[in-house]
Parts: sequence; C-alpha cells; structure tokens
Amino acid sequence: MSATGFLILLIVTIALLMVLIMKVKLHPTFALFTSALFMGLVLGRFETEGFSFTEVLNLITSGFGSTLGSMGIPIMLGAILAMGVQDTGAAKSIANFFIKLFRGKNLELAPSLTAYIVSIPVFGDITTILTSNIANVLSKRKHISMGKMAAFTQTGLNLTHAMVPPTPGILAVSILLGADLGLVIGWGVVISLIAFLLTWLVLRKWTDKEFVEPVPEVVAEIEETSSNDVKDILITGDDLPGTFASFLTILIPVILIAGSSFINMAVAEDAPIRAYTAIFGDKVVALGLGVIYTMLLAVFHKASVRKSNKDVSGKDPENFREVVLNSWIARGLAVALPALLITGMGGALATVIKAAPAINDLAGLIEKSGVPGLLIPFLIGAIMFTAVGSMTTGGMTAAGVVGPMMATLGLTPISTVLAIGAGTMIFNHVNNSGFWVISRFFNLDLKQGFKYITLPDAVAGVFCFILICGAAAVGLF
Repeated sequence: MSATGFLILLIVTIALLMVLIMKVKLHPTFALFTSALFMGLVLGRFETEGFSFTEVLNLITSGFGSTLGSMGIPIMLGAILAMGVQDTGAAKSIANFFIKLFRGKNLELAPSLTAYIVSIPVFGDITTILTSNIANVLSKRKHISMGKMAAFTQTGLNLTHAMVPPTPGILAVSILLGADLGLVIGWGVVISLIAFLLTWLVLRKWTDKEFVEPVPEVVAEIEETSSNDVKDILITGDDLPGTFASFLTILIPVILIAGSSFINMAVAEDAPIRAYTAIFGDKVVALGLGVIYTMLLAVFHKASVRKSNKDVSGKDPENFREVVLNSWIARGLAVALPALLITGMGGALATVIKAAPAINDLAGLIEKSGVPGLLIPFLIGAIMFTAVGSMTTGGMTAAGVVGPMMATLGLTPISTVLAIGAGTMIFNHVNNSGFWVISRFFNLDLKQGFKYITLPDAVAGVFCFILICGAAAVGLF
C-alpha cells in the first residue's frame, strides 16, 4: 500500500470511528475495536505482507493487553484517590486557599485553579462535580456569571487533563511514545499554567458580557453579599481538613513522580539515591502512597467522609474502615472501568496503525510536504479529539499515528506528547460527555456551552502549542 493509500485508509478509519460514536451511538470501546478490526482487515487485503484475520485479532488483543498492563493500575488508583479527595472535603479547602490568596477578588480563579490542581490525579467529570458547587456558591455570593465561572473552571480542568500526567490520557500517550514521565509533568505544568493565565487575561472581560444564573437547587440557601471581606466569602464546613493537608492528597504522587525524573537527570547513574527514586518515583507506588495518605487523612475527618459517602452511595456502613477500604474502592472502580476499557482499546487501534509498513512512507511524505514537524502531532490530536470527543481516545490514537513518524520528523518524545495534549484541547463540543456534564452543573444551555466551553478551550490549546514551539525552538526539550 502506498503512503497516499494508507493516508486515505487512515482518514476513512477515523471517519468510521466518528460515525460509530456520534451517529450509531456505539460505545467508544467497541467503536475503537470495530475501527481497529476494519483497518487491520483492509491492510491485510492491500499490504504486500498482508495480515490474516487471526493476525489482526492478535494485534488488537496484544495492543489492548499491553496498554492495560502499563495503565490499568494507575487508572484504578487515580479513581480511588478521587473518591478520597471528594469525601474528605480537600477540594473545598483548596478552593478556600485561593479565595484567601486573591483576597476575595477575581473569584472565578478560585474554582478554576482548584480544578487545575484537582484534575491532575482526578477524572474530569468528578473534578467538574467537585468544583461546580464551589463555583455556584461563589457565583451567588458575589453575583458572578456562571458563564465566567464555567469558562475558566473547565479550562483549568481540561488543561491539566490534557497536559499533565497522571491523568490517564496524557499518561498513556507519554508511555506509548517513551517520554520521560517526570519531565512531561514538569513541562506540562509550566506550559499549561502559563496558557491558563493568558487565556484568563484575554477572555475575562468578554465573559462579563452575559450573566448566567447559578443552579437554583445548589444555591437555594445561599445569600448574595456585597461584602468584600474574605471571611464572608469562604466555603464553610464542619469538618474540613487544613489547606496543607488537602494539597498533599494531590501533591504526593505528582512530587514523587516528577522529583524522581529530575533527580535522575541531576545525579550520576551509579548514585545510591537512584535506587530509591526508582521505587518511589514509580507511578503505581506514587499514586498508591497518595491513596494511603488520603485514607489516613479520612480518619481525622470521619464526619465529613461519612456524610459525603452517604450522599453519593446512599450507604453509611457502621464500620468506618468499610468506607475507605471498600466503598472508596468500589466507587473508584466503577468510575475507572470506562476509562480502562477505552484506554486499552485505544492502544489496540494504535498497535494496528503502527503495524502498517506504509506508515514509514507516510512519515516521509509529510516531511517532504514542508509542514512543520510539531504541527503534525498537534493537528492529529485536534482532529482525533474533534472526531471522537475524548481526550484519552484522541490522544491515544494520535500517538499511534505519530509515534512511528517521530524520528523522521525530528521530534523528541516530550515535545510530541505535549503537542498532542495541546491538540486535544481544540474543539470540545457535543460529542464529548464532559461538555454536557459541565453544561449541566454550570447551568449552561447549548449555545452557552459553545461560548464558555468550546471557545476558551481552543484559545488555551493554541496558547499551549505556541509555548511548546517556543520551548522546542530554543532546545528546552
């Protein structure tokens, strides 16, 4: 198969995937499986080497298994950690920190930066739920439009979701492309935070033009205040953990993973400390320690944890250990299962794509086209996210397409991973479940969803890509 023929097949496969998800309403897991099977069978018919039906199935199952082998446990631990962040009230304490930091001004930054931090280890939909109550309360208290709250809260959330491991999508892309996880975390934080601040500066006046009311049921007992006293604005609770203790639920895994990479860069290969960083910097160990810490934190805030768990699950076990050792895990696994299956099948499709000999010819064709190298992963990430509505699926598929081209295009793993992540910020719209979750919890209709979700994300994604190009141009990665 020629490079042009393979490109046509790739476009048709992506179109099939989009139709199956958007029109047929097939679950993304089986839409990815069907697309991978289709591509493999066509390759088997037209490639010189060819693939038999059994070989195609073996490619799919090996890709699925290898992806879950590296991603399964981190995703499950991240989901369990999310339950702990929710039940202990850590998210509320983090929000209060930002309220105090900004002295009651620019309060849209409180839920936004909370979402930016919480979304690093916590799934997007859960982060939306965690921060939406904060946004609704502050919206009512200080008469701030929910459009403004939504624009920056979901931008902060999606930036770290797209750019900073151990969020499943960017974690999977990093592993698939062989990028140093700690460096991806470090540069992902720097670039996404700058992009967030630039987006906020550019759009903050525009978001004031329309007032969107908060969700009535959430703010039924909240009174508006004209006071600028921070004490009158803080989110109160009977059993909230301290600020530092709350931040540690998220910072422990991030610091361990990132710190390990930076230490390995700074010390000699035979340094004894490398033996410890290899253990504590492992993503499973780091996330596991975060979970253990959060469970210990729960012991000191039993009332808050019991109430939150009962509100979510409808159950209130007599033995408190059952809440953290059973309910958290059960709830976390229920959340993790779709992400696990989609991530695994995304790896299967990526494996089929990489198995095609013509992909090397396609890389050469793209190189000769004169299109800047970094633009390729950015555009493919954007196209895939636009098509399938999932950062994880879009990023995984983009990694499968771009991975074999990296050497030909002169791309480093870190710059490629970050460019794909930036691309998955582009055109967040109705085929993304998160679009509807944000719209619902921030009281937006469809038109407002496009204004306050799609547009800010696209602006932030473009800023990220510009920053990545600048950093790559001066040789930072």
